[in-house]
Amino acid sequence: MKLVSWNVNGLRACVNKGFNDYFQAVDADLFCIQETKLQEGQIQLEHLEGYEQYWNYAEKKGYSGTAVFSKHKPLSVRYGLEEDSEPEGRTITMEFKDFYLVNVYTPNARRDLSRLDYRLEWEERFRAYLQQLDAKKPLIVCGDLNVAHEEIDLKNAKSNRNNSGFTPEERGKMTELLEAGFVDSFRHLYPEKTDAYTWWSFMPKVRERNIGWRIDYFLISSRLTASLEDSQIACEVMGSDHCPVVLQMKELEA
Repeated sequence: MKLVSWNVNGLRACVNKGFNDYFQAVDADLFCIQETKLQEGQIQLEHLEGYEQYWNYAEKKGYSGTAVFSKHKPLSVRYGLEEDSEPEGRTITMEFKDFYLVNVYTPNARRDLSRLDYRLEWEERFRAYLQQLDAKKPLIVCGDLNVAHEEIDLKNAKSNRNNSGFTPEERGKMTELLEAGFVDSFRHLYPEKTDAYTWWSFMPKVRERNIGWRIDYFLISSRLTASLEDSQIACEVMGSDHCPVVLQMKELEA
């Protein structure tokens, strides 16, 4: 089974930069996107034959939002954490035969850290939610988690310490999440791999010089590690300031 996750940073813009070509070429079973930045009816995607579409739109126009395109019909779908709704459209949960899939766009603490307290409170609720699901069946969690966990996960760790996405508090929440029974699939397979990033600033030549951060993840329940085949970063794919990440799993039924 192949799963893809991509923060498209505005799906309408990404469609004009090759989204459909990549979607067709990668031929994923489950294709998850974050930061769709649109409302219902604002886009008509081509080349989605054979895929069910699931959207969680933010109430605020041009902001946040998630979607999943699936070749397999889920047993159930939930939008949001505690309630089956969410004003910022940040999560979609799908139940399949062997696992739950959670597509997430984690809140950003903002450059001035004005939303850090909200971010940390959200992380607590998110972890509790995942643990409740994990008690029923194993999880695959994907999306833009808006944190570089360790120094190896960004180019300039020293100069970014205490910056949004690399504060001790945000990194600590990621550690707590992993310690709650989840595995960073990429680091599990490639613990020493450097210069592996999924997001780059739009500043000139930053992506060209690979001055990036790894903030897009596939996490899996620890008991799924035996089914983990590969976890890759498709850094060659353009169209957004993020690139797709790809997970290959075996022996899982949707």
